[in-house]
Amino acid sequence: MSETRKNYVRPLDLKHGQVDMAHGSGGRAMAQLIEELFAKYLGNEYLAQGDDGALLPPLGAGKLVMATDCHVVSPLFFPGGDIGCLSVHGTINDVAMMGAQPLWLAAGFILEEGFPLSDLARIVQSMAAAAKEAGVPIVTGDTKVVERGKGDGVFITTTGVGVVAPGMELSGNKARPGDAILVSGTLGDHGMAIMAERESLGFDSLIVSDTAALHGLIAAMRASGAEIHVLRDPTRGGLATTLNEIARQSGVGMMLQEKALPVQPAVSAACEFLGLDPLYVANEGKLVAICAAGDAEKLLSAMRAHPLGGAAAIVGTVHVDDHHFVQMTTSFGGKRIVDWLSGDQLPRIC
Repeated sequence: MSETRKNYVRPLDLKHGQVDMAHGSGGRAMAQLIEELFAKYLGNEYLAQGDDGALLPPLGAGKLVMATDCHVVSPLFFPGGDIGCLSVHGTINDVAMMGAQPLWLAAGFILEEGFPLSDLARIVQSMAAAAKEAGVPIVTGDTKVVERGKGDGVFITTTGVGVVAPGMELSGNKARPGDAILVSGTLGDHGMAIMAERESLGFDSLIVSDTAALHGLIAAMRASGAEIHVLRDPTRGGLATTLNEIARQSGVGMMLQEKALPVQPAVSAACEFLGLDPLYVANEGKLVAICAAGDAEKLLSAMRAHPLGGAAAIVGTVHVDDHHFVQMTTSFGGKRIVDWLSGDQLPRIC
């Protein structure tokens, strides 16, 4: 398929078009919505950075980092977590992936009339526990209520602020040819936990969400002295979408090794049963790290020594590619393109 045809997407029809589920997927349709609508009208030098958070002007001994994340996961409660802890972990991770130390959170709630107070209390208590464990307090917030039938129980938006020390900034535009690509653990755990709970699928092994705050793992990785260029958490769209975003930002290509990708057997079996690809299934407690090739083993050792990185692996390399393709050497020795998805295999997983 030619480069022109492969990357052609019909422009948004802002007069007659409508929002659909693909626009929230983290894939090609969402990227188009951001580029042709939000960035077009709201664009500025900070939004143009294109990361999961914004690196802001210096404040004292460092630069501010700010990130925000909306949470609409369904169901609200799932094996390994709930919308409460997820909303804390997700925003802390977005700040931390910029190289910053997360400091404070804000939380906004949209509640539907009739939502049980017992469930709301459970969610808020989960948020409180997650924030306390992470050492990142929720310092301000807002609450709105909509009429019965006009919402879906509860939606939560969290915003995080942190500080990054001089010279410690990270961005998706810093991957370089020759770099190594690492992941901190098994792929697809969160997305498949949500899917199994949502559809009441009775798999032999319980699949549990990996939702977790990752700034402690990142601190351990930094302490190793490895030259880290990029960090990103593979949430919506999974590892495949995350690497396509980074490849485009950095203007490089990537090659994955299928045999090196860590996937739990239960997740692999569930994906096969449902016709899904674990490369595109979300995590909420894993990260992608891209580092100088000579430091890959050092970084891998540091990740594996941390409780949240025990299944870390080196999964690929960065190379020169004017097309910015992400490819994979399959277990059979062939090669295939790991492209963006236009939509999402699993909507509302975060």
